Amino acid sequence: MSIKILVVDDSTGDILNIKDELCDCDVLTACDDTEAMDIIDVHRDIDMVILNLNIDNMNVLQFLNSLNLGSKNKNLRIIILTDSDEQHDKVKDLSLGAVDYIRKPINATSLRERIDIHLELLKIQQSYEQRLYEQGVTFDTIFQQSPIGITISLNREPSCDHFDDYYTVNPMFEKMMGRTKSELIELGWEKISHPDDLLEDLKQFQKLQTGEINSYSMDKRYIRKDGSYLWAHIVIARLNLTSDYKFSHICLVQDITQRKEIEKSLGESERSKSVLLSHLPGLAYRCSYDRDWTMQYVSDGCFSLTGYSPESLINNRDLSFNDLISPEYHESLWKEWEKILKDRLPFKYEYEINTADGERKWVLEMGQGIYDAKGEVEALEGIILDISDRKQIENNLRYNSEHDIWTGLYNRRYLENLLITDTEFYFGRRAIICVNLTAIHSLSLTYGFHYTQEVIKKITKALKRHCAYNCQLFSIYENSFAFYIKDYEDKDELKKLCCEIIDTLESVLDSERIGGGIGIVEIDEYNKNNIEKLFKNLLIASEKALNANDRVFDVCFFNTEMEEVLIREESIKCEIASILTIENYDNLFLEFQPIFDINLNKICGFEALARMKSCNLGLIPPLEFIPIAEKTKLIIPLGKKIIIKALSFLNRLMNKGYDTINISINISVVQIIKDDFIDNLIGMINKMKINPENITLEITESIFSTSYCEINMILGRLKELGIKIAIDDFGTGYSSLARERELNVDILKIDKYFSDKIMTLGDKDSITADIISMAHKLGHCVIAEGIEHEKQRQYMQNNGCDRLQGYLISRPVDENTAIELLINN
Repeated sequence: MSIKILVVDDSTGDILNIKDELCDCDVLTACDDTEAMDIIDVHRDIDMVILNLNIDNMNVLQFLNSLNLGSKNKNLRIIILTDSDEQHDKVKDLSLGAVDYIRKPINATSLRERIDIHLELLKIQQSYEQRLYEQGVTFDTIFQQSPIGITISLNREPSCDHFDDYYTVNPMFEKMMGRTKSELIELGWEKISHPDDLLEDLKQFQKLQTGEINSYSMDKRYIRKDGSYLWAHIVIARLNLTSDYKFSHICLVQDITQRKEIEKSLGESERSKSVLLSHLPGLAYRCSYDRDWTMQYVSDGCFSLTGYSPESLINNRDLSFNDLISPEYHESLWKEWEKILKDRLPFKYEYEINTADGERKWVLEMGQGIYDAKGEVEALEGIILDISDRKQIENNLRYNSEHDIWTGLYNRRYLENLLITDTEFYFGRRAIICVNLTAIHSLSLTYGFHYTQEVIKKITKALKRHCAYNCQLFSIYENSFAFYIKDYEDKDELKKLCCEIIDTLESVLDSERIGGGIGIVEIDEYNKNNIEKLFKNLLIASEKALNANDRVFDVCFFNTEMEEVLIREESIKCEIASILTIENYDNLFLEFQPIFDINLNKICGFEALARMKSCNLGLIPPLEFIPIAEKTKLIIPLGKKIIIKALSFLNRLMNKGYDTINISINISVVQIIKDDFIDNLIGMINKMKINPENITLEITESIFSTSYCEINMILGRLKELGIKIAIDDFGTGYSSLARERELNVDILKIDKYFSDKIMTLGDKDSITADIISMAHKLGHCVIAEGIEHEKQRQYMQNNGCDRLQGYLISRPVDENTAIELLINN
């Protein structure tokens, strides 16, 4: 920024000389005092005045005196031009504000040097003034905006009070006390202090006044204006100012009321904690962070969990806790603790321990690290719970999820996962052979269900003879098997294996007079990533073999000629799109299957089941058109129409006085994760004036396989609206009971699979009762699906099932028939 200089001189030559020498500055000129004062009034940012002392008709001393009288001119630096030798005049000039003088005639070099010196002094002055200003602003900002209370007292004489005639307090202190500055002066320090704390405060303050101590701190209570107490931590320190104020001090006040309340609550919680530990289904501990997990404290629950007394584990007296942990978990447990301690995260891990009597138990450990002031791990604290019962149920569910219950073979789900894994890590030749024995279902009609299952077991045993290191057997559908073959030579080898399988089957089924079809799909680069299509093609090939000629068994490789099946899928896509138009609206309709309340002994709701009819394809089953709709995202508009139709039926029921009947609607994951799903649903409910509590949305377990947290949060919002959430076909997919507890669901619908097992297994062998009990413990209502026999109904009733659904109650019916069922209910 350029320096601005005013030259006051009536000599044109001097002015030109000065301008030439100071060409890098902004030079203004005036020929007398009047013009100079006008320029100074206009240009408030003038830094320096060069004044000729010998201007005709101008009283220079009076001009200098006028400049000194103006506060806005106090920072002007004035340099006098003179040809006088009288020292007296120079001194007088300097006393009136001039900072220097220059003798005429003007020497250019001398002028430049003198001006540069004063410009540098000017910069130093401005810098110093800026620092003083910033320091003042900083102090004022800290004082006014501080989050703690501050009082400053300036005393010439010793005082018995924190407040006197010279003091200030910040806004936060006034807010904490609930009083103004004047009110605090009037009351004084002692009257706003709690009596129980006053004596100690006075004692310390007197030591501060006498110089015995320089500062002190304490926790004390202040009495607020409304009569309440404010706990504060105060720090009072001497202020070393001038000798006039040698008894001054500053007081910092921090509100600790909340901390004191927490301390009080913690004290009260100690008793509750001891009661909790005595009833904990496991043990609580504090241990060292070492390989032995050396116990420093163990609760009394240790004995019931491990069979050892707490004392036997303290400081590894008889054995260490590491001795109880099954060896295969030693390293993984240590690494898990290492990982979480590094990031100071909570610890959660499941492993097995060996008890005193040799029993293996599953436990869940939850804990955290305790750190010292340096951030080093001081100890570990947590709880260890017995989860053996939960693990047993999970293992049963996992086994059921991965195995076929009748044959003991791995099922389709397991094979799918194996195929996905091999797609990434195996690069040899692979094929799947499907043995389609659906014709065996005819035996059930003749000889009954048990007879058919015994035949299936015989077939399983016979087919296992063909298993090898590169050939595994699976049960993939009802009455259908699959061989997964690796590292085969060519198609001839596959055909040879199929012939051997046929020979085996004919020897087992010769007396049954039934046949089957064997379909083969070779896995290649074009189909390996589409597992669903692999199984679809496999089923197509086996069905074609099943219906080929009059042979009892036939073999068929999948080929492009079977693409007609895929054409049907495309046709269904077109039919779905057509249904979404107004003209074909009625081609989508609903049937309603009653849900029966066991305790009320009457129908309490209906499940809305979508149906689709086509002029070209006829009646299309939901198991065919729903997956296609999901895959093409047409399920979103299609699902909306299904919801509208279901709500319309519910509205019709309400108008007839059935305002407690519930309607269950199946919802796809594609629908539920759409951003506007909840808003659209609320809009439909409000528009049709439906009570949300009469609506249940049914989802399948597989919906949680992806985006678990997002979907669970959406379900939570739906529950808050009063809508009930049900898990459909529960037990057919892998369900973690640990996660089941976290799900925002109200109802578990037990899959028909478990209902069927009641007909063949004894009550003690069926786990259906365990599932009902587990669901009730989780706070869920239980609906049993697929109830077709009185024995199943009786079993469900005896084991506390809440509701039933199945052909024993009613097949799916249209709206009018459903209303008739309610009338006769």
